[in-house]
Amino acid sequence: MHKLIYLSALWLLSGLSHANNIQYEQLTASTQTVIFHGISDQAVSYTEYASVADNIAWLVSMSRRLEKYIPDSLEREEFLRTVFYEATRAGLDPQIVLSVIQVESGFKKYAVSHAGARGYMQVMPFWVGVIGHQDHNLFHLRVNLRYGCTILRHYLDQEKGDYFRALGRYNGSLGEAAYPQLIFNKWQTTWRYTAS
Repeated sequence: MHKLIYLSALWLLSGLSHANNIQYEQLTASTQTVIFHGISDQAVSYTEYASVADNIAWLVSMSRRLEKYIPDSLEREEFLRTVFYEATRAGLDPQIVLSVIQVESGFKKYAVSHAGARGYMQVMPFWVGVIGHQDHNLFHLRVNLRYGCTILRHYLDQEKGDYFRALGRYNGSLGEAAYPQLIFNKWQTTWRYTAS
């Protein structure tokens, strides 16, 4: 049954284009197995964060910058721990991921685009049928970040490490400079971080 659903999804997606020409493309080998059933709306624990972070300096620095978007300190810290963990897990720069989230959703958990993209990282629902599990809710914190980071990692692999082109693919605007430049501007002016 799952194989039939998967093949149906591939057939359907092969003929559809989504917002700004976003389409399903075969995932690179390094990203094929990263979506799993156990992700949820729960934030990453301190233990999980500590497994990938050297100290809490990043959390403190980013928390100050994020305060105007997420005023509640506990929610903000849980969000940042999860962003750091999921970005690092996917081999991405957490500050670039924060820049993507700012541009895509303005840090709004329940954001929905005119094309139907959902959550913090504005993930198109077709990805659930292709790389995830039918129970995944794209509005859940960790689910959304796992999908968004996985998809961006896929495009980064496809573009051999070129963030400019990968971001264009993520947004469905490959070949146009506006979106990648907007992300880089947010990274330079708001989210850039250098460990002391």
